[in-house]
Amino acid sequence: MYIARESSKLLRRIIFEYSVEWPLLKERWKFLLFGLFFQYLHGLAARAVHYLHRPGPVLQDIGFLFLPELGADKAYLSETLFSFIFFSFVLWTFHPFIFYVKRFYTVLVWYRCLTILVVSQSLRIASFMVTQLPGPNYHCREGSKMASLPHPKSISEVIFLNFPYGVVYGCGDLIFSSHMIFTLVFVLTYQKYGTKRWMKQLAWVLAVVLSFLIVASRKHYTVDVVVAWYTVNLVTFFIDKHLHDVVSERSSNGGPPILPLNTKEKDGQSKEELHKLMNGNNPDVSSDRRQRMPVNGKIIDDGSPKFGSSNLSDIVLNGT
Repeated sequence: MYIARESSKLLRRIIFEYSVEWPLLKERWKFLLFGLFFQYLHGLAARAVHYLHRPGPVLQDIGFLFLPELGADKAYLSETLFSFIFFSFVLWTFHPFIFYVKRFYTVLVWYRCLTILVVSQSLRIASFMVTQLPGPNYHCREGSKMASLPHPKSISEVIFLNFPYGVVYGCGDLIFSSHMIFTLVFVLTYQKYGTKRWMKQLAWVLAVVLSFLIVASRKHYTVDVVVAWYTVNLVTFFIDKHLHDVVSERSSNGGPPILPLNTKEKDGQSKEELHKLMNGNNPDVSSDRRQRMPVNGKIIDDGSPKFGSSNLSDIVLNGT
């Protein structure tokens, strides 16, 4: 009986949340689809640069001097931590369909995340395509058969990315780290919309730990991780300023966002006046177009009242 009642509540909850999210999805599905398709384009660029990669001596790196090399058999550590961060974030973005916490819209959160990812990955593609560094990873070093790819025999080898082998064992796409792009985008998003303080602190700790594991696993140079840290933060800063009126938090009662998604104003009011009213500030007196009727007097040209009687007692008795 209890299970049936709770299942019914959960179903109603999912249906209600779907009815709220569906209009937002219909409005932005083209960009969301493009953002997902761009992930494929990003993988295509990483595959292309592998054909250009030429192995060579590993460059001098300060991170390699201070962090002990984990070895090829422990490369799974960074991948395991990254997978945990990735799937935890994906599940969290859909939790409004299950729980009654309604601080954000799932569609708008992914709209924001994909926007930051597309911009950051575009900068990454431009970076590793112009200069190919000798890869520090074990399969990218001199003597490895996977360090350089032979010319493709068919277009399908390029289009299908030789998935998943070609994705896991890529070389040449170094500056800057793709794993750190995703991680920082997710951590910054939870920092903005999350509610648990201890989870925010844990997320930052995991991002730092992942940074060290990537360098210790020799999957990237230290510069790849450092550039990712400040690039993603800067991109997020500028994207948030641009999307301030588009990606807003939900109101406490689960209704529409605090700021309107539609920028059209009503009743001929300017946007500046509307924001003043929303912020609780009174607009300028001059903007008030209501016609006021004088009491026991008339309004002269300079705006000052002129009473019908000059006797002070008459003014007092008349209540003015």
